Amino acid sequence: MTASLLVVGGGRMGGALVAGLIGRGGYEPRDLAVMDPESARRAELADAHPGLEVVGTLREGIVTEDGGAVLAVKPDVAEVACRGLGAVGIRRVLSVVAGVAAGRLEACLPDGAVVVRAMPNTPALVGAGTTAIAGGSNARAADLSWAETVLGAVGTVVRVPERHLDAVTALSGAGPAYVFLMVEALVEAGVLSGLSRELSTTLAVGTVRGAGLLLAETGERPDVLRADVTSPGGATAAGLRALEARATRSAFIEAVLAALERSRSLGL
Repeated sequence: MTASLLVVGGGRMGGALVAGLIGRGGYEPRDLAVMDPESARRAELADAHPGLEVVGTLREGIVTEDGGAVLAVKPDVAEVACRGLGAVGIRRVLSVVAGVAAGRLEACLPDGAVVVRAMPNTPALVGAGTTAIAGGSNARAADLSWAETVLGAVGTVVRVPERHLDAVTALSGAGPAYVFLMVEALVEAGVLSGLSRELSTTLAVGTVRGAGLLLAETGERPDVLRADVTSPGGATAAGLRALEARATRSAFIEAVLAALERSRSLGL
């Protein structure tokens, strides 16, 4: 069986991409193949998607000539995996591996092979990811469009120069963790205020979801929406004053800058 897309690595991100492509991306299971070294994971994927080819090793002809592969493995094995892809004739690779530059992957593939790098985030697991893509030296407009089609199955896709991917990692790649920490704090505040933990969690999660939708669907600037909900001398104004007094805004900025420096160091 020959697929149009191979996913190398069936872990959380690779598995989410397969589910998104089959559920929302217009792919049939027979259009895809997955390579994963762990037999238990292969069995899980095969059971979840009947008709999907799941293999433990690569072979010639596993994808069509105009197809490609998604590289969704750990950074320390990315170059080895790329060499394997090149050995079976795959010449277009979409990498979701953090910190490994396109040039390093291109060096592991045949001359002229295409690499497109991507930085997705964990909401891709529920089809709500935000992913930035950047083409390597051989990537053309058609290759970027191909990558957008693949990753569009799990959320929104934007194009950036590769030099900005570390900043993307620091902002949207790590960003869900910042939001989860904020929700943890809101839940604890609700409990300290006398609410049950279950109710506090429902309120905090619903508030974050609704605020995100309001930003996305109105297209309004966050400072404008913040002002709209802040009555002079009211409860919201008092809460914001406490946050500003504790340099919360600065803390978020410093968090992103710290993550940026760490991301740059990992790519060296």
